[in-house]
Amino acid sequence: MGVRWGLLSTAAINELILTGARASDRVQIHAVASRSRDKAEVFAQANGIQRAHGSYEALFDDPDVDAIYISTPNGSHVDWTMRALEAGKHVLVEKPFSRHAAQVEGACALAEANGLVLSEAFMWRHNPQTTRLVELIREGAVGRVVAVRAAFAFPLAALRGADDTRFDPALAGGAMMDIGCYCLSGLRLVTGAEPERVSAEQIVGPSGVDIAFAATMRMGGLVLGQFECGFVTALRHELEVIGEDGSLFLDDPWHCRQPDIQLRRGNGVQHIATPRADSYRLELENVTDAIEGRAPLLVGPADALAQARAIEALYQAAESGTTVILS
Repeated sequence: MGVRWGLLSTAAINELILTGARASDRVQIHAVASRSRDKAEVFAQANGIQRAHGSYEALFDDPDVDAIYISTPNGSHVDWTMRALEAGKHVLVEKPFSRHAAQVEGACALAEANGLVLSEAFMWRHNPQTTRLVELIREGAVGRVVAVRAAFAFPLAALRGADDTRFDPALAGGAMMDIGCYCLSGLRLVTGAEPERVSAEQIVGPSGVDIAFAATMRMGGLVLGQFECGFVTALRHELEVIGEDGSLFLDDPWHCRQPDIQLRRGNGVQHIATPRADSYRLELENVTDAIEGRAPLLVGPADALAQARAIEALYQAAESGTTVILS
């Protein structure tokens, strides 16, 4: 039968998850749940999903569901993850898991105690472009890495309206949570280190969430990390790894729709191609394989906890105006 997945909510991002699942012969979306039975049934019928539930609790109680993908607003990720784990379900929770490290630590402990797989959904980590980038760094393509910079920004209100949930502080909205978390994930991955000290600044918008956020971090001794993100500028997404002998630049690091790694050395630029691939398919396949014991989990609980600790420190730095030292 394989691993049978359930979708907790009918959020728009489910369309990308479903596209990835349809492209795989190893991923089965078995059920969907909404707070409205009618909404769940309409969504299930439109997407060829076998079972619809009119409450999240009914999804947890479904004995035919093995794993749950959680795509509710940020502020409820931990609560629903805990409920799913308590029900004996494996969990793929949409990023960001939480800005509170203690909450993530509790969820990780529960997953371990119950022998369940728990992963934070950073789909870009599963893409061949990301894999090749890490290989190039380890191969010494740019020499010793001394700095990494990242960016992710887009005009949220213009694209989605001022009432988008990401502007709601009660739902843990904000640019840092929504897209800055990608930049932080990128810096942590390519340096192979966690932040030792962080400084940050934010601009808070009318709704009470950060609409622009910038940070500088010391990563692993001699490596500097910098990123900025926001909801008020034109679309930008970049990642650059700067070494003593050159740099590696990605213009599309997070979505990987146009994979291209630029190796910049001296006055020349070498374009390193990687195959296009559906990051959501690869993410679902990796978690499915981990549940079935066929492959290690790429983004596991330890990564999620380290990410949450760094986010917590970044907000502390931005709100206090001080440099935060991470132990």
